Amino acid sequence: MLQTPSGGAGHGTAAADTGLMMSIGTVLNVLRDEFPEVTISKIRFLESEGLIEPQRTPSGYRKFSPADVERLGHVLRMQRDHYLPLKVIREHLDAMERGEAAPLPTVGRQRDGEVGLEPVEAPTAARIGRTELLAAVGIGEQELNEWESYGLIAPLPDGVYDAEAVTVAGLVLELGRFGIEPRHLRAMKAAADREAGLVDQVVAPLKRHRNPQTRAHAEARTKELAGLTVKLHAALVQTALGVRLP
Repeated sequence: MLQTPSGGAGHGTAAADTGLMMSIGTVLNVLRDEFPEVTISKIRFLESEGLIEPQRTPSGYRKFSPADVERLGHVLRMQRDHYLPLKVIREHLDAMERGEAAPLPTVGRQRDGEVGLEPVEAPTAARIGRTELLAAVGIGEQELNEWESYGLIAPLPDGVYDAEAVTVAGLVLELGRFGIEPRHLRAMKAAADREAGLVDQVVAPLKRHRNPQTRAHAEARTKELAGLTVKLHAALVQTALGVRLP
């Protein structure tokens, strides 16, 4: 059994106690307490990238074992806590399953200013270089340039990217497989910016407070509000489409 990369029992372990095969909707509910931003699309994307391999029923529905859910929890945890590209996460977990000693790598800054991978015990800054972003998602310079032109992904002032850019790029790529082009996603980006602005208005007074503890509380409040807005957005889209995700 894989050990949790960053302390605490994962929800995959709790699911393992049931000993039951689960639908993708059930898996989503199991994971959402710890990972409120996770979506069915994200789970499907991780499957397409070879991070998990759920079984399929004769009719094509995914069925996840407790081990699948545990592995999925580890993947999400390493993305969230250690900012690792999917390729590195897959190699790390595969090595652990083979029984090999695999120190947990994390994205770190090398002396020449490029982003590299180093086996360290604690996460460093949530940054990823352009070359590593391209490799993690499996796209070329032309695609990334196009996505940047539409504001879907943007480098930080020092030229590197927030590690969440890997998730955004992966989802843009997946939507493209359904014929949804980057130019179609500008409205979604604008909506996300407005939602972020609303959250920022709520927490701004906490960020400006003189008390350091109050300012620290602003980060926790931001995460809480972000999770709620993501859930509301998903519910509104499902309602508008008149569908219920499995």
